[in-house]
Amino acid sequence: MIVPIPSNGVGLYLGVLVKALFILQPLTEITVSKLTNRAHVYAVEGGPPMLFDVDGRGNEIFPTVYALWKVPTLLKSFVLKGGEVSRFVIGGADLMFPGICVPPEGLPAFSAGEPWSVKVPGNAFPIAVGATCMSSKEASKASLRGKALRIIHYYQDTLWESAEGRYIPNDGFLEDVVLEDPTSIATSQATDPSESEVINASDHLLRGNGDDSEVDVQHGNKFDSRHDAAKQLGVENEDSDQIVKDLNTLKVTDDIEEDASSGKKEFSTMSVEEIDTLLDKCLLQALYTTVKDKDLPMPGSTLWSNHILACRPPGVTLDIKKSSHKKLSKWLLAKSSAGLISAKEDKHRKEVMLLGVNRGHPDYQAFKPEKRKANVAEATAPIPSESSKSQTQLEVIELWKSTIHINPILEAVGANPSHLYTASEAVDIVFSYVEKENLVKPHDKAMVVLNAIFCDALYKGTVKKGSTYPTEIHKKDLGSTFLSRMQSNHRVIRGNESVVRKGALKAVQIMTERRQGNKKVTRVSGLESFLVDADALASELQKKFACSTSVAEVPGKKGQNEVLVQGGVLEDLARHLVQQYGIPKKYIEILDKTRK
Repeated sequence: MIVPIPSNGVGLYLGVLVKALFILQPLTEITVSKLTNRAHVYAVEGGPPMLFDVDGRGNEIFPTVYALWKVPTLLKSFVLKGGEVSRFVIGGADLMFPGICVPPEGLPAFSAGEPWSVKVPGNAFPIAVGATCMSSKEASKASLRGKALRIIHYYQDTLWESAEGRYIPNDGFLEDVVLEDPTSIATSQATDPSESEVINASDHLLRGNGDDSEVDVQHGNKFDSRHDAAKQLGVENEDSDQIVKDLNTLKVTDDIEEDASSGKKEFSTMSVEEIDTLLDKCLLQALYTTVKDKDLPMPGSTLWSNHILACRPPGVTLDIKKSSHKKLSKWLLAKSSAGLISAKEDKHRKEVMLLGVNRGHPDYQAFKPEKRKANVAEATAPIPSESSKSQTQLEVIELWKSTIHINPILEAVGANPSHLYTASEAVDIVFSYVEKENLVKPHDKAMVVLNAIFCDALYKGTVKKGSTYPTEIHKKDLGSTFLSRMQSNHRVIRGNESVVRKGALKAVQIMTERRQGNKKVTRVSGLESFLVDADALASELQKKFACSTSVAEVPGKKGQNEVLVQGGVLEDLARHLVQQYGIPKKYIEILDKTRK
């Protein structure tokens, strides 16, 4: 069977994988499923789908999440700003640039139509795959706003559910959100695997039940040798060697299912009753030690990932699906019915929220929490002074203000249009309006009907002349669409000092350049955004680097100062801002003009 190599910018790695599926391991039984929407799905017989052809013509071929869980580094990845953003992605919404965590060096170069995967911070396994909507140059001109990735396939969609033996790679993959991997499973084994290791990995990736002497492919052919397979694909020996060479750069993970079975034998041998008891014990331990009343209300996913999993015994992995409750929401609601906690399902977020803890409950009173040994290094570490704490403690909060378009929505629910709101508060406002006006579609609870006021608030001025206005919107898209109609603001807090500014937070720029006499000088500007005093910083850097420093006004920008440091201290200066002033790396831009 000939599998077309995609030609729409899928790139080297995916092209290598598709060819390798049939060159490195041609004697494998592959099945092709033709769906009603003309898509073709390629899978190893008895295993999950690995590739899918969107239109069945070979123009857009993408790996499934199952394939990406085998080879997490197959595609370049956008990393979300947090696990909570994954709710929108696995709900079918496209990925927007504001939801992406941009590294200090910026995003790598890419063109429109390239396949990229999506990951959650702290979790090496992708949650979705899609195609870029614009190039990196276009994104830069748009100030990293707008749609970044057109999501085509994601965890929890129908393609993922179609696999008979569907599974999840780690406990961070919950039912409605993907969070940081609590077990910290290693995502790769060797840094540079040898050719034999890659071939073995490909062999494992395509493991089938067929005989080694022939391949039985649906609507396919029989290949007698690897050479014939390469010839059938139109690939000569040189290309085959190049593909093997390119595959050597990929980091292939071991079998997730085998790792899970070997690493969780102790947990798998436990009965359902023992698992239920262990879950209750971890919950009580968390309620005693880490869950504070001031942190309530708390999402159930946060309670699970940040508190309950942290209280499990060493070497034990909790799996709510192996308990009698099967789901986290059912378990929490059962504990609420028992009176231990107060929990209620949030209809807007579609998640159970922990509202309160009954610390007078008999189970709570009878439980004796375990005492954990303090870390010796932490116990002997010096306590930082109050001045150093206020200097390094920095908090950046994104805020949103109403505009003339959505003022009627806020006024309808009694919200003040002149106030600033966090993203979650703004989303609560729009869903309160939907509930008040009873706009949920009766026969499809996931859709919201747009009345005249609501339609104008969300789309007036954005629809081209001659086009019709939408009459409904999916709940997953409602929050992001509402925020896009609001004005972006941010609040920066350092110690007792706080300031609110319009627009997105501007990054600190650090640049090294050459002056007369071939001398290097490092300039840092944009310090006002993070409440950093330029004169104080210049004095610190003078002592730290034993060099001369000065402060000057940025040309053309009144009221903004820059610090000039003699010498090329680009990386050291950036590290100093992170460690001493708490400025996140994503807000530091570095440019070295001395490199040729």
